[in-house]
Amino acid sequence: MPTIDQIKSNMRSTWMAGDFGIVAKTISGSGEEFISRIALPPGTRVLDIATGTGNLALPLARSGCIVTGVDIAPNLLEQARARAAQENLTIAFDEDDAEALPYADASFDAIVTMFGAQFAPRPALVAAECARVLKPGGKLAMANWDPTSFTGLMFKLGSKHVPPNPDIPPPVLWGDDTTVRGRLSSGFNSIHTQLIPIDFDLPFAPAGVVDFFRKYFGPTQVAFSKLDHAGQAAYAADLEALWSTHNVSPTPATHTLVKNQYLQVTATRN
Repeated sequence: MPTIDQIKSNMRSTWMAGDFGIVAKTISGSGEEFISRIALPPGTRVLDIATGTGNLALPLARSGCIVTGVDIAPNLLEQARARAAQENLTIAFDEDDAEALPYADASFDAIVTMFGAQFAPRPALVAAECARVLKPGGKLAMANWDPTSFTGLMFKLGSKHVPPNPDIPPPVLWGDDTTVRGRLSSGFNSIHTQLIPIDFDLPFAPAGVVDFFRKYFGPTQVAFSKLDHAGQAAYAADLEALWSTHNVSPTPATHTLVKNQYLQVTATRN
């Protein structure tokens, strides 16, 4: 079995593969909506865990928050810094790990994470680190893909073709209400969850969407790289069928629109 250091190294390489910044642009509006709902006041010191290319960090900084973003992928952080510079926004971006945050206890008033921290391999450490670096009374806000969502179905399909490490809990468990409450119960109170709709809206037919994710989305690209030619063909066919089945676009030959959802989680540090 791989060591935790090997797992982390593989995870870093996976998220550095492709160009997640291209994928992130397709859901940037949902990030802005997420930040708007949380409504953190100006001057709030906020940590964005698994910030990626800054889909949460930038709107937070625009609203007057004091923002730090942390991520394991240096190429994504480079894009985030460039985006912040284009808007003359002051944001600190650090390369580090959600399971061992490089910040002192009680450093932040709030923590946010969108489709990010849920991928860390040891959920208990993520919950503990969030509690540690938050001030008492601080706010945690998460957006996590849930098992019943379209993304959950994609993960399930991917696991059929490329079985995941059985020792790592599925990331979508962060989108399960009961699991989230159990993970946060020791450090947090006032835990609230809500399913939030999000559209996957892409200007391609389903086959083109599969090609898009193979090219730009690191986890998909890496999964295909582990398969032989026949395995890749079978995986691509299954993915295309999944996207086609859920495509509600009136012009499916040139456009894919899939209704997705995530679990919004908010909690208060004890």
